[in-house]
Amino acid sequence: METQREENAFLREMSRELEALRTGGSFRQLREIAHGAGAQASWEGRAYRNFSSNDYMGVGGNLAWRQAFYAQYPDASSPELAQSCTSSRLLTGNTPAYRRLEETLSRLYGGRAALVFNSGYHANIGILPALSSKEDLILSDKLNHASIIDGMRLCAAPFRRYRHNDMEHLRQLLRQLRGGCRRLFLVTESVFSMDGDCAPLAELVALKEEFDAILVVDEAHGVGVRGPGGRGLAAELGLAERVDVLVGTFGKAFGSTGAYAIMDPVVREYLVNHARSLIFTTGLPPVVLNWSDFVLRHFSELEGERLALLEKARRLRELFRGRGLSTGGDSQIVPLMVGEDREACRLAEAYQGAGILVFPIRHPTVPLGTARLRFSLSAALSREDVELAGGFRP
Repeated sequence: METQREENAFLREMSRELEALRTGGSFRQLREIAHGAGAQASWEGRAYRNFSSNDYMGVGGNLAWRQAFYAQYPDASSPELAQSCTSSRLLTGNTPAYRRLEETLSRLYGGRAALVFNSGYHANIGILPALSSKEDLILSDKLNHASIIDGMRLCAAPFRRYRHNDMEHLRQLLRQLRGGCRRLFLVTESVFSMDGDCAPLAELVALKEEFDAILVVDEAHGVGVRGPGGRGLAAELGLAERVDVLVGTFGKAFGSTGAYAIMDPVVREYLVNHARSLIFTTGLPPVVLNWSDFVLRHFSELEGERLALLEKARRLRELFRGRGLSTGGDSQIVPLMVGEDREACRLAEAYQGAGILVFPIRHPTVPLGTARLRFSLSAALSREDVELAGGFRP
């Protein structure tokens, strides 16, 4: 009886907290959304133009590529189409598809070593804890993704956060703290997922070399969209080889599942032996690995679409600013700044009423008072779609 009373108190407490989220406009729930060809999506029986997908290059909805991929395997019983590897990579899960994919990645990045993870989250909670120790220090951009923050929390090394893209603040911290640690890690995203702006990678590379630091760059929102062959912002700037660990994802512009890290072969071997998120999880299915490899080998065919995507994002920002709206970014992510959570919810519903699928981004994903609608553009969206979204007046 006492246990039942305690459980009821626990549930009542959670219910009060959930009600507070509803009242403040911060309550979240799962939505069942079906993705169609191109940038089409359906939700609750209605068709939408999808402005909330990370399928930046339209690969996930590219039916021609999907058909060409499966046409390589006329026998449906091929082990290359297996839907599970049933083991971790260090046991029996390291299928031949892993080797082929990592070889493709290595060629793409000029012969550097590649290591595939199950997701960007797995990479970010595994890499820093494996490479750092309590004698080290991590300096992280204040707006880095939650997966990077969670990875730092798992580290024995302490961490500090420098003001977003503020290289003078970072330099001050480096001068103050570099002498007191063995290794110093600098961590940043290349394209920031909530603001859509880019890190000053040239300055970060210069600082990491000046202060003998190790630079880790998460290119989750950069690969596939920026740089030659979609290799990311660091490659676009000619800096990829000077980034110590470059993290990319397959789950966004490459339209697949999983993630990867590019590094020196010694670092790869060290991660295979120490990265817990790699060691203690079942590997990816061969069908997923082979699809990722197929996409990478064909991605150069989308160069025109890649450039057109960035132009569509530029046009959307221009339309918003022309109406006096607050926006930002210099990437395929275009945030429309709102402020309060409840107002962001209201605006999102208005856009949805016009067939434009966009959702509010609220606290705690972003700081209080900075709620926004995040327009994630896809190459599959037409110019007419962009004009509609940019000209809509809720």
